[in-house]
Amino acid sequence: MLQALFCIYSVNAIFLILHEIESAYWKEWELFKMKGGITGFIILHIPILALIFLGLVTLYVPSRTGMVVSILLCAGGIFAFSIHTYFIKKGKEEFTLPISKILLYVILVLSVAQLVITILAIIKFDPLYVIL
Repeated sequence: MLQALFCIYSVNAIFLILHEIESAYWKEWELFKMKGGITGFIILHIPILALIFLGLVTLYVPSRTGMVVSILLCAGGIFAFSIHTYFIKKGKEEFTLPISKILLYVILVLSVAQLVITILAIIKFDPLYVIL
């Protein structure tokens, strides 16, 4: 189960990073009214990418930190799908290309599947963690 979690985390991380690359194309900082333009957007992604890679390493070990970061990655994926779907329904043109929609749907499916596997792994290998 831990190998499956590591694999799905890896694939989900790849798709989320691809989405973030595409976010630069769509100038996502303008969509979210972030200050700092592209510079602020890139600086913001330093800790985000560091956290993604930390999760990958700590899942490989494995550790509680890896499980927590896995849940955070799932939450990020579900949030990305949800917020962009909301913006699309409000008439925003960003993320309406077929590849944009494919990325978002793949991220949603992977994030939900990863969340289920993460929860099952926590229950199976560290049931006290669920209580803590």
